[in-house]
Amino acid sequence: MDDGVEERQDYLLQNKYIMRILIYSYNYYPEPIGIAPLMTELAQGLVKRGHQVRVVTGMPNYPQRRIYPQYRGKFYLTEEHNGVTIQRSYLRVNGPHPSLLDRLLLDGSFVVSSAVQAFRGWRPDVIFSTMPPLPICVPVAFYGWIRNIPIVLNVQDIVSEAAVRVGLVKKNGMLIKIADALEKLAYSTASQVSVIDSGFVSKLHSQGVPPEKIVCVPNWVDVNFIRPLPKENNPFREAHKLNGKFVVLYAGNIALTQGLQTVVKAAARLKHIPEIAFLIVGESTALTRLQKDCETYKATNVMLLSFEPREKLPEMLAAADVSLVVQKRRVTNFNMPSKIQVLLASGRAILASVPETGTAHKAVQQSGGGVVVAPEDPQALADAVEDLFLNCDRVDALGEQGRKYAVENYGFEEALNHYEALFAAVAASHAEKILQPLPK
Repeated sequence: MDDGVEERQDYLLQNKYIMRILIYSYNYYPEPIGIAPLMTELAQGLVKRGHQVRVVTGMPNYPQRRIYPQYRGKFYLTEEHNGVTIQRSYLRVNGPHPSLLDRLLLDGSFVVSSAVQAFRGWRPDVIFSTMPPLPICVPVAFYGWIRNIPIVLNVQDIVSEAAVRVGLVKKNGMLIKIADALEKLAYSTASQVSVIDSGFVSKLHSQGVPPEKIVCVPNWVDVNFIRPLPKENNPFREAHKLNGKFVVLYAGNIALTQGLQTVVKAAARLKHIPEIAFLIVGESTALTRLQKDCETYKATNVMLLSFEPREKLPEMLAAADVSLVVQKRRVTNFNMPSKIQVLLASGRAILASVPETGTAHKAVQQSGGGVVVAPEDPQALADAVEDLFLNCDRVDALGEQGRKYAVENYGFEEALNHYEALFAAVAASHAEKILQPLPK
């Protein structure tokens, strides 16, 4: 054991598991959706428990795919938010409709620039890295090797399979071979691999990851922040003239894997029922494309709204009667939208238009908080909406069950306990000793 590792081992013992943790994540606060809120909550939760946390991340750009105004023109920036040291680095972002070359340059810019930030700071006891994006494993592996630090890899999606299923690249193409190689690098250099659903396990086994290296920790939701709020006398409903309506809400990313055109087509089939209103909340550029679909299919009952600040999210979710989860039929089986936990916690029924073989289907079914229909089937989606509209008692029951399931299975504190214990075990194992708590 080198002197540096031994010194940190002594530090851990003296401070009763107090650790230095480096989170390596492409997205982070103030980005409002996707992995960013999860990593932000994790980092801040660890700080509240006394650990030191620094985050290596990019300049905020998601979901607009444009660098936020206050961060433009900067190559590097270090700031602090709620006790977390945030080390931001340059990203080459080229707008909301990136070509394949743009995507490669975006990832490449982060690989190079973030490596510099990783070395600018204290030596951590453990690195926590999220995937995708896949190329992030390169600077993480390099930094971990140079500084002799163990890595915990968090897999949110299987990139090589996802790229084929949504048609980004052709099967057996050079990019798939590169993706396979990067995934093998990520798995081989990680001490532990955390997955967000047990459905990932068999796939990782087929990719050569041993069972003892895999741990399942579902994505979480802050059930105190996302909670059931009154539907009536709701400021969001009042502001958008939705009082008295049966609101079907989709809020989130609008990309290749979603297929929101299905929602527009389903809405058009229900415009003869004036009490039903569809609401889609997303990034403004993507909404422009959907507006054309609304005009094409004469879906006059669809309202399109841009994202609002995250602090208004509970109020917006509470304005819905039913919340949508939508995927295309070819989406990877391992694509598990983090919004499912959020929607369940909001206490509103879920209507999921997702593949039967996917993790999203399983999660909604197991929760008992929603209804599942076939993906890319506007008529099936419309029929399900109408059935729920006519059975309000069922809608309420689904919402109550979903909330109960979220509290029992997706609570943030439980996930934080898992990760804190995992980081401590990995750090201790790497130091070739077993940590023992000091006597009180």
